[in-house]
Amino acid sequence: MAEISRRKSVAVNVGGVKVGGSNPIVVQSMTNTDTADVQSTVNQAMALARAGSELVRVTVNTEAAAAAVPKIVDTLNMFGVRVPIIGDFHYNGHLLLKKYPECARALAKYRINPGNVNIGKKHDDNFRTMIEAATEYGKPVRIGVNWGSLDGALLTRMMDENNRLAEPKDAREVTLEAIVVSAIRSAEAAESYGLPKDRIILSAKVSAVQDLVDVYRSMAVRGDYALHLGLTEAGLGAKGIVATTAALSILLQEGIGDTIRASLTPLPDGDRTEEVIVSQQILQSLGIRSFTPQVTACPGCGRTTSTFFQDMADQIQTYLRESMPGWKTRYTGVETMKVAVMGCIVNGPGESKHANIGISLPGTFEEPVAPVYVDGRLSVTLRGDAIVAEFIAILNKYVDSHYAAVEEPVTV
Repeated sequence: MAEISRRKSVAVNVGGVKVGGSNPIVVQSMTNTDTADVQSTVNQAMALARAGSELVRVTVNTEAAAAAVPKIVDTLNMFGVRVPIIGDFHYNGHLLLKKYPECARALAKYRINPGNVNIGKKHDDNFRTMIEAATEYGKPVRIGVNWGSLDGALLTRMMDENNRLAEPKDAREVTLEAIVVSAIRSAEAAESYGLPKDRIILSAKVSAVQDLVDVYRSMAVRGDYALHLGLTEAGLGAKGIVATTAALSILLQEGIGDTIRASLTPLPDGDRTEEVIVSQQILQSLGIRSFTPQVTACPGCGRTTSTFFQDMADQIQTYLRESMPGWKTRYTGVETMKVAVMGCIVNGPGESKHANIGISLPGTFEEPVAPVYVDGRLSVTLRGDAIVAEFIAILNKYVDSHYAAVEEPVTV
């Protein structure tokens, strides 16, 4: 793993998952089901957890949703899925937490947006009510500022103060400062209401890469609260993935961030677990954490007019990801394994030798053989129509022989 100097932050326990401090950076996600629909929400939460999400957030926006939360948590536990469930509250969270104490108890954390619970206005009773609920039930809180719902009173006041300066700052600079100030002041208010620092996580989300970097750099030096990273409203497809990766990678490389989410817009009926895989891949590509064996594959060129190596790379990558839930219960360190599936003789043998297991498939007009390298040495040469199955068999044998078995807990 890469030696990145992490910013020091206070560790927060979220339903048994440690966020911040010296703990690994945590991957989280959010459902997009109607929370009142217990079955759909449970199914999606299970899918997200099985994909590797270590925290799952659900919307709690109605009485029906609040009433459903305990059933969702109980059902997940019944299926052996112990992922902590976070409640996302806006506008009416103070009412729901008071009226539905079972919801308040079942959730592992509350997410509060200070811009829409009246913090910053003449009275902040709603914000205080939610903090007092967190204190009563021993729950941590993420105070999540979003520039799309920034505290209007605070922003107006800071803009007015800026306009009176001899050399006013530009509006962008003042807005970003207001986002940071809103997060820090809200955290300080929460502490004054009795919530300890080790139960507070901060986030300050915007949708532009450079704005996010500037906001978090500023917030990181103003306190030691644990920080949640995410580019809000990142968007669809390649745009969302690239923008999220660009923003989070800069900050993570600087040691900023304790938990992350990729807020991707899925296509209709799209796979919600994509946001989990993207978050994992960001951390693994930076060498910060390992989640699943990585496949190196060439992009293809005129030497590889056959698409066989592309199909094989896809099959192997899918096989590795689908095998990981079982492997991680039986093997230690298998997630760090590197596999290469290359398409021709130019870089194929070299890349294969650098991987734990690699195969160099024949390119156009090359001899129809596929040498397989294990730990840098030629192991076998495959031919014929069963190359994929034979390679997977070699891969399985390697996993079984090279990664230590997970020790069973000792029962007394």
